[in-house]
Amino acid sequence: MACMPELSRKALAGSHRDAPLHDRIGNVDPETRATVTVYLRGTEPSPGRLTREEYRAAHGAAEQDVQAVRQFAAEHGLSVGNVDLARRSTELSGPLGAIASAFEAKVALYRSPDGETYRGREGGLTLPAELDGVVTGVFGIDERPQAQPHFRFRPLATLAPQSTQYTPPQVAAAYSFPKGLTGSGQSVAIIELGGGFREDDLSDYFSSLGIALPSVHAVSVLKGENRPGKPNGPDGEVMLDIEVLGSVAPGANISVYFAPNTDQGFIDAVTTAVHDTTRRPSVISISWGSAESTWTAQAMQQMEQAFAAAAAMGVTVTVAAGDNGSGDGVSDGLAHVDFPASAPHALACGGTSLQLSTIGQIITETVWNDGTGGGAGGGGVSVVFPVPSYQRNANIPQSANPGGKTGRGVPDIAGDADPDTGYTVRVDGETLTIGGTSAVAPLWAGLIALLNQSLGQPVGFLQPFLYSPAGMVALHEITSGSNGAYSARAGWNACTGLGSPDGADLLNALKEGPPTSAPAS
Repeated sequence: MACMPELSRKALAGSHRDAPLHDRIGNVDPETRATVTVYLRGTEPSPGRLTREEYRAAHGAAEQDVQAVRQFAAEHGLSVGNVDLARRSTELSGPLGAIASAFEAKVALYRSPDGETYRGREGGLTLPAELDGVVTGVFGIDERPQAQPHFRFRPLATLAPQSTQYTPPQVAAAYSFPKGLTGSGQSVAIIELGGGFREDDLSDYFSSLGIALPSVHAVSVLKGENRPGKPNGPDGEVMLDIEVLGSVAPGANISVYFAPNTDQGFIDAVTTAVHDTTRRPSVISISWGSAESTWTAQAMQQMEQAFAAAAAMGVTVTVAAGDNGSGDGVSDGLAHVDFPASAPHALACGGTSLQLSTIGQIITETVWNDGTGGGAGGGGVSVVFPVPSYQRNANIPQSANPGGKTGRGVPDIAGDADPDTGYTVRVDGETLTIGGTSAVAPLWAGLIALLNQSLGQPVGFLQPFLYSPAGMVALHEITSGSNGAYSARAGWNACTGLGSPDGADLLNALKEGPPTSAPAS
């Protein structure tokens, strides 16, 4: 049955995407089945703490908006799958040709340098006029790899003179994480876009530390799976995240949300964790990302909305700030910051190089920068997000990009990330030393689980407190080093933010005046 012609269509704001840089190898098969996630508008919460149920009732998608999408799907021969009012999402499935026609998408097949074939699109998407403003994002037509894991192996052949390695508990002790706490009663989520973990590796690793095996469970999003492969692949990311977090907060329940490495997979994994009424995580750790320039505007806004929803429900989101210095791996010679670390409601985690004494005390701590090819902590100034309210007194510099705008500063805080002062972990049967800001996100997530346990409630959106005088005194300023375009200095800086933690001082400061869930704007 032919579709009735639509009288007018509107461009979906922020949906423009450049064609992939990889080789185009042909057209897609229009009969290939595909599923897209359509996100809908909703009202944003005022300051205050809501339960997940309260958030869904007050700020979830409206039934009439879902009905409008159902009508649109029927007109284009698409079926409606999972509808989640809390996530404001609706899944539409059908032949790829019908999906491309419904959104006027230009789609083709591409091949990456490693031989992987995927579909990508270029240009923008459109909607019928009646869905203009109702739909805020459409994801899943484009399947190009969206993010990279932010971990670095220590190369055995090029050990620096000061090279050493630490267990996560040693780093936690150096940062004075509160004693006598395990994260008991806390639920923590980890987002993964590939790789997997092996139960025997986890058992061996925690046994070697004399720590009871934490509770670790895999959660599938969009058919993502716990699929371990090789140590030099994304397994290194997965195991680093679990082993750092699990050894710092072994009493916490750890849920690992596996999703495909696409913008759809990434966003769906985050919104699933944020609104999970079964596991109810109070902390989410993310160690994946890529430069802001690689994302569509709709994807960045959708992710930031998810983080804002997390803040409203008392969920802290820790995000690695990247491992490629101020350039963030983009080969244009300009400064870039990593997303989603640059989202205002993400607690962006930068990297340091940490030297400890024989009794585990901090001797020196500087910006992590091992030079070209060796990695450096990401950080800089967003060209997408304006300066949030909590950073108004942070003296954020102008961006090193042309135009010199001042925006959201990255990172907020930092921790040991240098592979030459890295973490001993076990991956696919091998004991390795790994660094990267990927280690800092789960390290801070573990600390926050301990804080939540001690306080008896989640700290939630922590940035306004950390940037206050009470919060800043619980952090170690990093005043030496550079990540390329930016240098360390007293106070906040675009290499290590406000600094690394003193966990005990932070807990005491929070007991005196806990943070609120004030919005970032």
